[in-house]
Amino acid sequence: MKISKEDVEHMAHLARLEVDDSLVEKLSTQVSGILDYIDILKNADVSGVPLASGAALQTNVFRQDKVEPSPGPSVTLTNAPDRDDDFYTVPKVVG
Repeated sequence: MKISKEDVEHMAHLARLEVDDSLVEKLSTQVSGILDYIDILKNADVSGVPLASGAALQTNVFRQDKVEPSPGPSVTLTNAPDRDDDFYTVPKVVG
C-alpha cells in the first residue's frame, strides 16, 4: 500500500507531531513498507497453530480488594512539586 507524503503529513497533524520536511519522504517509504509486510502476514497459513496463551485468554484476573490504612499526606505528597499543607497545588486552568 503506497502512503503519500500528504498522508504522512496528515497523520502527523492528527497525532500533533512536528515532522521535518526532510523526513516526510523517508517516513512515507517506511510506513508503506510496513503496511506491505502486514498484507503479506494477512495471507500466512496459520491453520493448525494453537492459540497462544496469555492474559487475553485468562478469565478472572482481578484481585480481591483489601482495605489498608492510608499512608497519610506526609508520604503521598512527598514528591509533589508544590503543595499547600495537605493538598497538591496546581496551576489554575479555568479563567
